[in-house]
This record gives sequence, structure tokens and C-alpha cells, in this order.
Amino acid sequence: MKEKQFAVLGLGRFGEALAITLSELGCNVVVVDNDEEKIQNIANLVTYAVQADVTDINTLKSIGLKNVDAVVVSITSDINSSIMGIVNAQELGINEIYGKANNAQHEKVLLKLGVKKVFSPERDMGERVAHNLFSGDFIDILELDTNHSIVEVESLHIWEGKNLEQLNLREKHGLNVIAIRSLDVLNASPLASDVIHAGDKLIVMGENRSINEINKLSRKDH
Repeated sequence: MKEKQFAVLGLGRFGEALAITLSELGCNVVVVDNDEEKIQNIANLVTYAVQADVTDINTLKSIGLKNVDAVVVSITSDINSSIMGIVNAQELGINEIYGKANNAQHEKVLLKLGVKKVFSPERDMGERVAHNLFSGDFIDILELDTNHSIVEVESLHIWEGKNLEQLNLREKHGLNVIAIRSLDVLNASPLASDVIHAGDKLIVMGENRSINEINKLSRKDH
């Protein structure tokens, strides 16, 4: 299978982390930024790092940007550069174009331009932290889409001593148990016969509504 090729335009903290992680995942990654120091710092960590102006379509053409599968425009310091980066990517015929926004107005503009998805990391993190503060515990949440997540929940007292088949969480709550954490041991392939003990945590996948119901029960339970 051909390695996917990405271009990241703009090396703020988000763009830099994105480019390095994609590269670590085995993707070909081209990064473009005006700042020579940022380009030098990342050059050995990605496939190709270029100091260039993303608003100049001829420069983007010359570095072969039209050959990538997807572009992420992660410039937030200058909205005009962000817009021009997206317009240039569109002109080069790239189908998958993503953008990073630093406020609601910026996000609205990028969506109007027709990008596939707009990332607002600060806002998303703020919402996540609010939920974690509200629930009283900081667990990693993986949002699959707007309605479904993978999340770690505390086991309820009524679950203790019962196995997964008896609990039947899929039927009763629409939740699939994908792992059980007992103290520091993770059972990543739980069987129907596995028994839940006091203090266990379950990593479940399901609708956010069902997960929230379990979290409410858990708060009352503990």
C-alpha cells in the first residue's frame, strides 16, 4: 500500500506536533513555513521541510505540493495567509484540505471556503477539560464522531462479582467493553466470562448519551 503523503502549511505548536506524529506513523510529510529556524528544527524529523511563503502558488507548485494526498493549513497568526494557503491548495487540485482556526470567525471563513474539516484544538481541549472537571476525573477520551466515544468508566458496585455476559452492557446500555483495567493491569481482550471486581475500570465504546448515563450512576455510586 502506498504511503499517504501529507503537507502541513504553518509550523505553530499544532502544525509541528501534527507533522512529526504523521511522520512517526510512517507517512511522507512535507512542511512549509516562512520561519527558517522552525524549518531547520524539524528538517530531520519529516520527509521534506521548505522555507517558503504559502501564499505564493508558484513556490508551492515548484516543491511538488500538488502530489500530496492531503493538506493541513495550520496558520492562525495571519488569517489572510491561512485563506491563501487553502485557495492555493484548491487550485493545485488537492481534494483533502483541512484547516486550523483560532476563533469562531476564522472557522466560519474556512468552512465557507469548503475545507473538509476545521480543527479548533484550543476550543476542543477547553470542552474536554470542562467535561473532565465536571465528572471529577481526568481520563482520556477518544471522540470517534460527534455522538460516539471510547472512554474509561468506573465500575458500579452492582457490577461487582458479575461477569460481562451477566452484565450484558451492550443490550442494557448500548456499550461495548473493549478492555478492563484492574489496578495497573490492562486486560485488552476481555472474555464474556471475565468477572468485574471492586475498583475496576472499563474502557467502553458507545454513544455519548449512554456513557453520560453511566457516569451519572457512577457519581451517585461512589
